[in-house]
Amino acid sequence: MEALQNHPGPTVLVCALLFRAVHRLLQKLPVPKVVRADSFRGWRWRNLSVSLVHSTLTGTWALGCALIWPETFHNLHSYFTSASYLLVCVSTGYFVQDAGDIILSGHAWGSWEFLIHHVLVVGCFTYAIFTKIYVSGAVIALFVEVNSVTLHTRLMLKLADAQSTPAYQINKLLNLFTYVFFRLSAQAYLSWYIVYNYAWLDHAGFFLTCMVMMNGMILIYFYRLLRADFFPRAKRTAAALNGTHKPAAVPERFLND
Repeated sequence: MEALQNHPGPTVLVCALLFRAVHRLLQKLPVPKVVRADSFRGWRWRNLSVSLVHSTLTGTWALGCALIWPETFHNLHSYFTSASYLLVCVSTGYFVQDAGDIILSGHAWGSWEFLIHHVLVVGCFTYAIFTKIYVSGAVIALFVEVNSVTLHTRLMLKLADAQSTPAYQINKLLNLFTYVFFRLSAQAYLSWYIVYNYAWLDHAGFFLTCMVMMNGMILIYFYRLLRADFFPRAKRTAAALNGTHKPAAVPERFLND
């Protein structure tokens, strides 16, 4: 494990290649007919499938690290274990791979929100693994991946036109719960920690700026989520009153809902 810590760059590269291999393997699995019939849906399904693997792995891993080593919660600045360090390397590799997939597949313009998020995350995580500072902070940040499991599942069900199924209805409630208790709460705790300890933290301004940007993004997405899943009638009524109600293309609907 010490060898990995002494060579963080190659470690991240290997993790990125492993997630690319997962991407290839998942292409062999069957997909819904409606997904196969549309090129954008097909690409997004493959992309989300890899994201779901990452979220399931790292969300569980992050919770395990925090529960087994409670110091992770209290010392976000300098405490870390070999397991938590490797977790951050693995997750960084995923975000590098995913950003590459978005760009090389030609969907960068339509997925600019995700690319901004990935740049912020990779910047923070890379600092952590190269300096061995804020590794525990990165572990707490990965609590959001617990929510990402239900979030990615929701989007895959939408791509499969399964919004009226019991699976979607159950998942949207789980998604709301995990969004509040794992995504919003984790972001709130990290933001509080940086502000409270701002005077002595290394590069606190950089990390606070990143947190403010990500907080804004997740709050906007939370609003979109509530509007799409819990107040769809209000959304359609507002569109009708404004004279803007029209069928949306798949990429636009995906991003806005």
